[in-house]
Amino acid sequence: MRSVGAAEVAPSKYAWEVQATGLRVKVGRSKMAVDGLDLSLGTGVHGLLGPNGAGKTTLIRTLATVLRPTEGELSVLGASVGGRVDLRELRRNIGYLPQEFGYYKRFTVREFVEYMAWLKEVPKKEVPGAVQRAVERVGLADRADDKLKTLSGGMVRRAGIAQAIVNDPRVLLLDEPTAGLDPAQRLKFRELLQQLGVDGCVLVSTHLVEDVAAACTDVVLFESGKLVFQGTPTQLAAAGGPDDVGDSPIERGYSALLAGHGKAGAW
Repeated sequence: MRSVGAAEVAPSKYAWEVQATGLRVKVGRSKMAVDGLDLSLGTGVHGLLGPNGAGKTTLIRTLATVLRPTEGELSVLGASVGGRVDLRELRRNIGYLPQEFGYYKRFTVREFVEYMAWLKEVPKKEVPGAVQRAVERVGLADRADDKLKTLSGGMVRRAGIAQAIVNDPRVLLLDEPTAGLDPAQRLKFRELLQQLGVDGCVLVSTHLVEDVAAACTDVVLFESGKLVFQGTPTQLAAAGGPDDVGDSPIERGYSALLAGHGKAGAW
């Protein structure tokens, strides 16, 4: 697949791949980690930013159908998420990389991605080709038959990205995917994000705002379970000024918006 600019996206058969209205998600007995969220995400790459404890991981886990909404409405690919809805078909079209993911260390990269393809109900005859494509896209083709226990942390993370994309998901959810990647790997990952955003909805949670600026169609800024900002990286950069905290315009825009939301000094 060719690399394209973030603005070149394919039309979707859905009005929005993800749509939340008044979404609330409780963690534990009392904490409302997502609190009254209204959010629409379409085709493209969306960067999810916010300080630690903002609720980013809870939001991604809810979109991945790991958690159920406490209140409000949530639809993913036109399917309602919540209650006793059968989510099996929807999950075939979702890719998900958690911050921490489990794997069998004695599996090879290929065996791990094959296993995840089986769990995602990729048709049996399509599995070998799908696994090979996923492994190649994350730059692990030469290590595909090496055991996961022999890989570096960054390579294991890339194997995690491979399992997330093996089913060619329409919605891809990545929680801190660049953790452990070196600068060269991060550049290649940005290119992969742009490719994936051509015909899918990609949501990337990260602390690295330069990755957002380079690869994302738009930015979602989240704080205390609430949406603070949604717009393009250019619009985010324009929200800051020379006196705001940060080494780049987009970092200064980020800190300015958090300061306006009562989180001054969140950097």
